[in-house]
Amino acid sequence: MVQGRGWEGAVLRLMRAKDFTLTVTGAEDVTGAFRRVHLTDGGLLAAAGVHPTMWVRLWFTNAGKPHQRAYTLVDPDPAAGTFSLEFALHEGAASDWARTAQPGDTIDATLQGTGFEEPAPTPSHVLAIGDPASLPAINSLLGALDGAPATIWFEGEADGLPFRTDPARHERRHIPRAELVDRVKAELPALLAATEHPYVWIACDTRTTRTLAAYVRKELGVPKERLHALGYWRAS
Repeated sequence: MVQGRGWEGAVLRLMRAKDFTLTVTGAEDVTGAFRRVHLTDGGLLAAAGVHPTMWVRLWFTNAGKPHQRAYTLVDPDPAAGTFSLEFALHEGAASDWARTAQPGDTIDATLQGTGFEEPAPTPSHVLAIGDPASLPAINSLLGALDGAPATIWFEGEADGLPFRTDPARHERRHIPRAELVDRVKAELPALLAATEHPYVWIACDTRTTRTLAAYVRKELGVPKERLHALGYWRAS
């Protein structure tokens, strides 16, 4: 229940968010720093349907206080009522939960705020900027817009991460965190100029996302309907 989750829970309750209880059926380490948890959906998919880049808010306890983080559904199966979630592991309550998740464990989830509208006209080139936390959403996006080539600026190396990219259509540029903003600013303008119907998609930490979104809108003049930007986490 949202009640007892502080101001965030109160706001979600006012916005008619829907709550579900997810149950762990299994988990696997994709790499030492990336873990996939399999879950039954508690009726979520039957109630809400499925769309690309769909995400839920999971509720954790951090130092005795409610703490929520958003995660993209991986391989949602409405008929079976199942999906997986992928965690880029670091310090924090969400990662601590994922590291120890085992069959039978439950976790509360809230569905509110997720959505996806395919750009019109259909993108002639997808220009995506992300990091390990947004990799599941990148994979979902590329699957939904599978007719378009894509260039992905990705913070960090591949390191065995579960990319669902096609080398024939998707170019990945792996970039150190400290260089990401400068590299995108140096390389994005030429690709935009060569693309009739671009679609720019940004999902990094909040500060990086805001910086690049402002640059794309104000300096490159990309209209809002051709840009999606969402900060996935806050850098400490």
